Amino acid sequence: MALLHAFTRTSRVRGKSTGTPVPVVLPGDDEVLLDAPDGALGPALVGAAAGDHAPAVELLAATRRTGAWEHRDRYVRRLAGFARSRPEWLDTWRALAPHDPGGLLVDAQRAVDRVWDSPARAELLREVSPLITAAARADNRDPVPWRLALDHARGARAGHTYFEELWEAAVRRAPHHHGCHVAALRYLASSWHGSHRECFDFADRAAQDAPDGSLTQALPLRAAYGYLTDGCGPDVPRERLDAAADRAAALSARLPAGHPWPAELRNLLTYVLVRLERWQDALEQLRLTGPYATSFPWERGADDPLGRFLEVRQKVRAAVASGSSGAGFGGSVPAFGRPGSGQGGRLRFGDH
Repeated sequence: MALLHAFTRTSRVRGKSTGTPVPVVLPGDDEVLLDAPDGALGPALVGAAAGDHAPAVELLAATRRTGAWEHRDRYVRRLAGFARSRPEWLDTWRALAPHDPGGLLVDAQRAVDRVWDSPARAELLREVSPLITAAARADNRDPVPWRLALDHARGARAGHTYFEELWEAAVRRAPHHHGCHVAALRYLASSWHGSHRECFDFADRAAQDAPDGSLTQALPLRAAYGYLTDGCGPDVPRERLDAAADRAAALSARLPAGHPWPAELRNLLTYVLVRLERWQDALEQLRLTGPYATSFPWERGADDPLGRFLEVRQKVRAAVASGSSGAGFGGSVPAFGRPGSGQGGRLRFGDH
């Protein structure tokens, strides 16, 4: 499958950190928050809880005015998640301003989320298509409806030709939009299960071309997470997993510490570093994360993601203090060099 233009820039992978570990003080367990909103999203959620959609309207309008598409994407997901259990404010918004781009987008995200786990997902998602189309037409500059369209295409089991058309439309609007790249990576991984090396190729090319500070710099980390949690396909060299973690760590070091916005990146990076038994590096990410735990990735295989985060945090501190190379995650870390389970259809990522 060919996606967009080839990336040709030289990789900016950084080396692993070295040196003598220094003591790190982390927030107490009772200070850690799960999925805490940032200062902009918080008032919108408070307003929505009170039945007032106006703060959400202004929040999403501001992201349109400034072209803050990554923030817009994140806010849309969070607002749609809130609307699934507290829909009144969004229903009022849609009734009063049926053509508002923000309202259309949140409503489309809610509709996709609502049917995603259904056994009839592919069929039900087809009924959602008009909402996504309306959101895309409401603002031709906005890549977020196209990210949603890419997710929709994956859930509806769309063919490659159609997906490529959506992809090209998405990256015309924002060539390095992280959400669109994650959606494409997930589609490719699900289309040819176990083709992790090809997924890494796609992610590496995207990261190499992404500007400094772009979350797409960390796309190989997503590929590493997919490999570590899949248990399928041929081995990926350990050096490639380390390189993905190193690149994400370099990005993390450039983002503000102790802030909700980069928290998901740092939580995911901590997860991967622990799976790689890089305890000191994992502790550094926990320091940068501060009190901000995120459901992803700790909800994987756990009913209590916050409890899982705290448990892993304790293991990391203990491993660093003892100099241990313990197994992590309760001994569930698989050995690298696992046996392959065969390669499915091969992906071509020559043109990202």
